Amino acid sequence: MLTKNNNISDLRILCIFAHPDDEGFGSGGTLATLADQKAHITVVCATNGDVGEISDSSLATKETLGTVRQNELVASMNVTGIKDVRFLNYRDSGMSGSSDNLHPKALINAPQNDVRSRISEIISELHPNIIITHDPTGGYGHPDHKSICEHTTNCHLTSSNECLLYYVCFPKSTFTKIWQEFYRLGIKPPFASEDIESLGTPEEEVTTIIDVSEYVDIKISSLNCHRTQIDPKGPFEQLPKDMMRKIMSIEHYTLVSHSEYEKQDDILFNLVN
Repeated sequence: MLTKNNNISDLRILCIFAHPDDEGFGSGGTLATLADQKAHITVVCATNGDVGEISDSSLATKETLGTVRQNELVASMNVTGIKDVRFLNYRDSGMSGSSDNLHPKALINAPQNDVRSRISEIISELHPNIIITHDPTGGYGHPDHKSICEHTTNCHLTSSNECLLYYVCFPKSTFTKIWQEFYRLGIKPPFASEDIESLGTPEEEVTTIIDVSEYVDIKISSLNCHRTQIDPKGPFEQLPKDMMRKIMSIEHYTLVSHSEYEKQDDILFNLVN
């Protein structure tokens, strides 16, 4: 059974995300901390991000983007110190409302039993102490994020494996702060510019706040491996670096109550802080 007295080197951490780079901004510092202390970490990526934008045409084409992004994730996790990276190889469903939502091979159109069976098999194989995934809002509402949250939560609830489930959170206050800076600098936000209230997790749902400032340089270096997704002239890259570094130095989670762990201490916080 998992307790706050566990050594981190004894822990098995399973991260399940939708796209390459999803692991970075919200949980990259936590993963770097755990990896540095020799936890056993597996990162599972449900799609290859194959309909994402391409920052530089010399890096990939629409046809090669999925493979390139797989390689970017492997390189990113090498920087973080994680060797066990797995892909479920579903098709990226694209942003909400896009034509990619209708593709028959998109993750959101995959048979529910198929996705959950594959996730459950990994849980049964690894017997993780902690599972980390997206929160129900999907951060900014991406359908793949919301789908993976739903599938992972179901697998966690129906599994006989005793473990804790954490959702990676982006608090509404964080989005508000960033969007206010966009507006102040006259930068067009990347999405939902007219509906900032729809973005992020309500503050009252955040249970766990982790200071990862000691590992923020590793986190940034790891994120920089996702080259196809980093536009030097993009909106986030135009924000003040000291502001973004400060935001990236704090990570937020929701601990999802389950069975005998309902009243247990916040293990992830106790282990990392």
